[in-house]
Amino acid sequence: MTWKQLPPLFAVAVCWSMVPSPTLGQQQTDRGRLRVLIVDGHNPYHDWQVTTPLMNRILEECGRFAVDVATTPPDGADMSGFRPRFADYDVVLGNYGGQRWPAETEQEFVAFIAGGGGYVAVHAANNAFPEWDAYNRMTGLGGWQGRNERWGPYIYLDDDGRLQRDPSPGGGGHHGPQHEYQVRVRDSEHPITRGLPSVWLHTKDELYDSLRGPAQDMHVLATAYSAPQYEGTGRHEPILMTLSYGNGRIFHTVLGHADYSMKCVGFVATLRRGTEWAATGEVTVPVPDNFPAADDASAWE
Repeated sequence: MTWKQLPPLFAVAVCWSMVPSPTLGQQQTDRGRLRVLIVDGHNPYHDWQVTTPLMNRILEECGRFAVDVATTPPDGADMSGFRPRFADYDVVLGNYGGQRWPAETEQEFVAFIAGGGGYVAVHAANNAFPEWDAYNRMTGLGGWQGRNERWGPYIYLDDDGRLQRDPSPGGGGHHGPQHEYQVRVRDSEHPITRGLPSVWLHTKDELYDSLRGPAQDMHVLATAYSAPQYEGTGRHEPILMTLSYGNGRIFHTVLGHADYSMKCVGFVATLRRGTEWAATGEVTVPVPDNFPAADDASAWE
């Protein structure tokens, strides 16, 4: 029986109870888990050497995932040998913002996603590859690295919760000083956000604003108000999104600048649930009892 055939309540119980035993071989401990490949190797202004192991632990300790890591050569080095076997995985997680991959690797990645694979773009992964059209379509929105109106409209929600597409000239990508901020769920019926509080307090993090991109086949699950007192836009900025590319599913979260940001229970839960959804289209990972409230952040230990 596969995970997709498990009754939902049984899958939830297994997610919390399954812990890999050090006495079992890797093949046995990975049996039944979704296969995740984290890609890292360069991510300017972000400590990927710390955040990759942390996300690895976040996913594997749930018991739902088996994680491998593919690290590129250092930025500026020969990239020709970087050829991960994307097809061996259910979902790829991006923690990378460096130089372009070899053409063959990019083609294989596009084929993997379009053919039904999953992708999870975490925080600055939306800064990556500004000149790679397919990648920009997968992530929907991005910032920095020269992005402006040519990349697409600035996307935000107005005070009535309506999605706005602003095509006016301007740069893409900005944030003020790091701070705690509330995340507001905009779709409580989506599998990723179902059961989450309508508003919850995220721990200290960057709050991305003014993101631009094609934003095609994109659905905003949650936003955060970018307060002027923190050099923000005074608008509701997309925080959690889903997208489709061919037959593939993408979960895009702008949360997670640093390890302390990723230790928010809200980040942990949405990363697990979003990764499962990107891989399968379903979510069995439960919402933890200590999920943050509207005015109380919650730290993952």
